[in-house]
Amino acid sequence: MGGTVVLLSLVASHSDIDLETVAKISADASQVASVVLASASPVAGAITLATCNRYEIYCEVPQSEDVPAARSEVITQIAASTGLSEATISTALVSKTETEVIEHLFSVGAGLDSAVIGEREIAGQVRRALNEAQAAGTATGSLVRLFQAASRTAKDVGSRTSLGSRGLSVVSVALDLATDLSREPDWGSKNIVIFGTGAYAGATMSLLRERAAHNVSVFSASGRSEAFVATRGGTALDESTLEAALEAADVIIGCSGSDHRLMAADIASLDRGSRPLIAIDLALTHDFDPELGSLANVELINLESVRMAAPEEQAQSLRQARGIVLDAAEAFAAEQRERAADAAIVALRRHTQKVLEAEVEKVRAQHGCTAAAEEVEFAMRRMMRQLLHVPTVRARELAAAGRAGDYIDALETLYGLEVEVPVAPSMKKSGTCPVTGIQGTEAGNLAGADSIQQAG
Repeated sequence: MGGTVVLLSLVASHSDIDLETVAKISADASQVASVVLASASPVAGAITLATCNRYEIYCEVPQSEDVPAARSEVITQIAASTGLSEATISTALVSKTETEVIEHLFSVGAGLDSAVIGEREIAGQVRRALNEAQAAGTATGSLVRLFQAASRTAKDVGSRTSLGSRGLSVVSVALDLATDLSREPDWGSKNIVIFGTGAYAGATMSLLRERAAHNVSVFSASGRSEAFVATRGGTALDESTLEAALEAADVIIGCSGSDHRLMAADIASLDRGSRPLIAIDLALTHDFDPELGSLANVELINLESVRMAAPEEQAQSLRQARGIVLDAAEAFAAEQRERAADAAIVALRRHTQKVLEAEVEKVRAQHGCTAAAEEVEFAMRRMMRQLLHVPTVRARELAAAGRAGDYIDALETLYGLEVEVPVAPSMKKSGTCPVTGIQGTEAGNLAGADSIQQAG
């Protein structure tokens, strides 16, 4: 059956499974989109979205019959990259297709599916996921339009509801928890060590400045701390200065998600006396040993703590936000359906135009350029426009009802027409994305917030 391309997403998030499983699936799975496109699977394009509490991959496949094979290939590649069994991956990933994909991504981008409802970091992560897929050449035009529409919807939710007015985020809720646990709530007097230099580290630094924190040091296992503090302030640490900074620290914050994990034994071996320490671990794969919380004078705050402490938003704001998301998702789905209708209308008009021109040529050959011939030609063209009116209207009506495929099948049966729905070229062949849809300055603004998986 003819029709539009099919959208497929495979989702593992905090809403369905524990964060440990999400972390395992996310490990080394960032290149899955490229690997799947290089395989013999029917996947034409893919975008990966990995954040502090989710791993999702969005795919475009040519038709609904290709969905099982596409899902199977994605699961196979994630299993290969993470070392987990395909059965484990298959159980953890929830499959969504068509309108479910659209509604889910729009909800995610607007912060409605986050541990902290209305959080602002996720919108930047959606933009960054699109940026990275375009740079890697894995994003098709349909996926680009999907992610751009999700970003616009997130902006609408932020501007038209009160969800984003308090500026809540994973980082802000974690810092609020730390304030509640601290004997001295004044951040200006605290010695703070940040692990990582990604977007969450940047967001943390900004919020610490808002709280008048002055003594902030930054450690990066990959050596990027100097460049980080050059633009954001703070003191850069390296392996030789880290120990002294940890001995004097009141708060340590993990934002890197790298392989460089601070162990409980490392803290226990320091000369800290009875000095209290608050450890905030915002990395999905844990920057800090979970056993840190069992040490004397150490309080551990992790993503699970943040999720439990996240305040509930007003029901009215949530209803309004969900309404905006659903309306935007339906509008996008309708636009997708209309693309198939447009292709069918173009095919029918080309066919009738070809028949018309052939008949007009016969009239001209028989009667020449006479007034009578012109009148006949005018009448034929007007009749053709009238004949096309109802089929055109029906095409759009059926497309709006999700039945564009029925219309295309009818054209193929009645007229022998082959309707080619315009889609972006498969990234398997092109290597780079031919459709970005992003203008110059907008592209520069799409840096957004980084995934918490970025190593620091």
